[in-house]
Amino acid sequence: MAAQLNLLGKNILVTGAGRGIGRAISITLSKQGSNVYALSRTPSSLESLVKEHKSIVPIVGDVNDWEDTKRKIEDLKVMDGLVNNAGIMNDFAPVHSLTRQQLCAVLETNLLGAINCTNVVTEKMIKEGKSGSIVNVSSNSTLSTVYGGIMPYVISKAGLDAATRQFAYELGPHGIRVNSVNPGLVWGTDMTNANLKSNPELREKIEYRTPMKKLVELDDVTGTVIYFLSDLSSMVTATANIIDGGALNCIIY
Repeated sequence: MAAQLNLLGKNILVTGAGRGIGRAISITLSKQGSNVYALSRTPSSLESLVKEHKSIVPIVGDVNDWEDTKRKIEDLKVMDGLVNNAGIMNDFAPVHSLTRQQLCAVLETNLLGAINCTNVVTEKMIKEGKSGSIVNVSSNSTLSTVYGGIMPYVISKAGLDAATRQFAYELGPHGIRVNSVNPGLVWGTDMTNANLKSNPELREKIEYRTPMKKLVELDDVTGTVIYFLSDLSSMVTATANIIDGGALNCIIY
């Protein structure tokens, strides 16, 4: 029998679910019939999400707060899937002037927060003998230098890719898969808006050197995440998956 998405009734936690990529993923999963638990540090964003999609369960929390996040996830049902999407980008700063505080602030959210969520979710999965899938939302900036001023962000996402492989190695025997998706700038997100505001010519430059001649869109990322959460990818783990329209792997003259 051909493999199916098989997401109906699955319990899936999405972090950073209030806006942008996380919100789009939560909505798509809800439409697939999954039981979505949406975690965000911004109550108003969750309120509007749940108002539009009443089956989604809101969780107000900041992945920066290790213990509070752990308690809130431990109170949930055992998950079938987790999307580590919560992430921030530092204010642009050249590498020679970075402070420890700037580095740590980004690492706490983008890397350590994801590790904490994965630990809690997978510990419960293992105890219950449940297989499942973890998807980490990373960046194509871990695979090639894209532009300057974002060292903390790049380091945090490169660490997330490394954590993806290590988790995949150690959790594979329990039937738990772990993959990352690595998009370029995603049109319509707060992060992309900030980048384009600080560098108005960036969009034109990216589109020029991208074979697909456009920025990544939310649906491009959401579709890939859904694939990794689903049974269609049942033997895929420990991978990093570029979503950038071919920009990193093609040279445009």
